[in-house]
Amino acid sequence: MRRLKLSLMGLVMTALAVNAQDKTAVKYANTITPEDMRAKLSILASDEFGGRETGTEGQKKASRFLEEFYERVGLEGPVDGTYRQKFNMYQSDWSDVYIKTRSGKKINGTDFIFTGNANMAKEMKLDAVYIGKGSNIADMDLNGKVAVSSSGDRELMGKLAEAGVKGVMIMAADDEQFKQTVPRQARRLLLGRLRFDKENGGNESMTFYTTQEMAAEIFRSSKEKLAENAETPGNIKEGSVRLMVKEKINVIDTENMVAFLEGTDLKDEVLVISSHFDHIGQNEDGTVINNGADDDGSGTTGVMEIAEAFAQAAKEGNRPRRSILFLNVTGEEKGLLGSAYYADNPLFPIENTVNNLNIDMIGRVDPEHEESGNRDYVYVIGSEKLSSHLKVISEFANITYTNIDLDYRYDDPNDRNRFYYRSDHYNFAKKGIPIIFYFNGTHADYHRPTDTVDKIEFDVMAKRAQLIFHTAWILANRDARTPVDRQDDMDYNSRD
Repeated sequence: MRRLKLSLMGLVMTALAVNAQDKTAVKYANTITPEDMRAKLSILASDEFGGRETGTEGQKKASRFLEEFYERVGLEGPVDGTYRQKFNMYQSDWSDVYIKTRSGKKINGTDFIFTGNANMAKEMKLDAVYIGKGSNIADMDLNGKVAVSSSGDRELMGKLAEAGVKGVMIMAADDEQFKQTVPRQARRLLLGRLRFDKENGGNESMTFYTTQEMAAEIFRSSKEKLAENAETPGNIKEGSVRLMVKEKINVIDTENMVAFLEGTDLKDEVLVISSHFDHIGQNEDGTVINNGADDDGSGTTGVMEIAEAFAQAAKEGNRPRRSILFLNVTGEEKGLLGSAYYADNPLFPIENTVNNLNIDMIGRVDPEHEESGNRDYVYVIGSEKLSSHLKVISEFANITYTNIDLDYRYDDPNDRNRFYYRSDHYNFAKKGIPIIFYFNGTHADYHRPTDTVDKIEFDVMAKRAQLIFHTAWILANRDARTPVDRQDDMDYNSRD
């Protein structure tokens, strides 16, 4: 009997939801189709775009693709009539770093690996001290010298810094394996992280990962002798080393892509619907492309479809009350850089930004849901962190229109995946803007060349995009903006 009552209640709720449907919203949501999404994503995640790494020609092609699309559907370019929020980032280039030994000049990224922050005006000759495993450094004079160690233990590195070393060389455990690894990773090793400040900043530091063979040359010894004296490094006489560390600064010009739909009576308030259109690019030699169909070609396609639906509605006299900014950011894979830039340099006052709906991976079904057979789901993250209203609106949109499973497991502050910190909504939440992050979960193809269009489940993707459209439609047209009436329990200073 209890089961029958629950079933009847469910039928009543469904009937109420159907009666509550806004037929105008349904009309435009239905323009979001699997076929349209496939057509767009097949271009965006093609080899032609080269993996869309920030600052590359592939990313520039993706920018042009978005620009042409937004112009075609009739949305405004809000940056002096353009769709590009341009900005520069900077990157340290350590290709001009070398070490000289008796056998000649050794090159960074070929013979050794440099990590650190230094910039010499000219080549420098430094005394070198062998410290072995580093267990007996208390009585050693290391100030201003290069310490050569067989250990990279973090505690030891701290002690060496306190001892005033000028640099540290850490020997590889296996020379042959090291020599094979370094050239394959040369590009990644030679270039630092993208940043907004031209100057690198921080204290000067120099760490070199080298072979045992190079260390033996420095001390006019042998690999065997160094190994034998790992606990008694005082038996190895001091040597010297000539080295050069020259930092070059690469300027990376890039852009967020933005399209604007002005509202009516509440046009000064802005809803932001976002995705990142960059991905991780190609492998070291350019032979393998990471196309990023799900991450985040799917989210970007979702934003495009939603934008097209709202643009069509506006053309037919159904313009939203609030304005909507469709935001495709760059640099997400480099540390949420594009959204950070927008949040600090908003095109519209941040206090007038009512919500951010962020879409990052909505094209796949994760292994857990594949196993259960439940394809109609989406992970909803952050919907009740800052506002008591936003989750309710999201739930209403879902039960009224799409009726998929909304999974909130990643809202747990103790979630070890820390997804709340790992996409572009994070930079809006830090500004006190209520957000929702839509996500399908990870899978075996995440950040791999196998994240391709043929694996996208477009029927599921379209339904998720329709949910986001309906949520946006409600947020853009309701009388009151969602209040910020909750204290976020997340730690914004500890992003992974």
